[in-house]
Amino acid sequence: MGSTNEPVRLALRKLWSDHVIWTREYIVAAVAGTPDAGAAAGRLLRNQEDIGAAVAGFYGEGAGQALTGLLKDHIMIAVDLVAAAKSGDNAAFATHDARWTANAHELAAFLAGANPNWPEADVFDLLALHLKLTKDEAVARLTADYDADIKAFDDIFNEIMVLADTLHDGIAAQFPERFRAAA
Repeated sequence: MGSTNEPVRLALRKLWSDHVIWTREYIVAAVAGTPDAGAAAGRLLRNQEDIGAAVAGFYGEGAGQALTGLLKDHIMIAVDLVAAAKSGDNAAFATHDARWTANAHELAAFLAGANPNWPEADVFDLLALHLKLTKDEAVARLTADYDADIKAFDDIFNEIMVLADTLHDGIAAQFPERFRAAA
């Protein structure tokens, strides 16, 4: 199997799966206006702390906290974006969409700075696709196009597995002593 560590790969996949699952739960609740939207948002924010803690195990507590902050910003911008879309406020939507893209650039720069195996442009491309697919999911939900909504989530889930595996592979390449080849 080479120099992989399946428990780390699976842990990253679980963390990032939670990210898209709880994002979906939030979108569904927020669009429907149900009272569980706040609980879903809270769980989603906790997931960002979990991701930061996982990174801290490799890059230190400061890096974990910095990533948590950037990811929480990502979530709060998404909350603003969904609210603007739901209210039909196109100007606010454009403002929050630009903030979301800027945050993706910050995340890509942060990750690329931590690991030379994560080229900034490649990481940004993955994050930009994540944003696009999430917007597609929200729009489909808002317009009650449930077939497109389901397809968007399938696409998001597949894309986040690519992101999780990319992060794992970069960590394994940077810390080979912590990833022993299978015998």
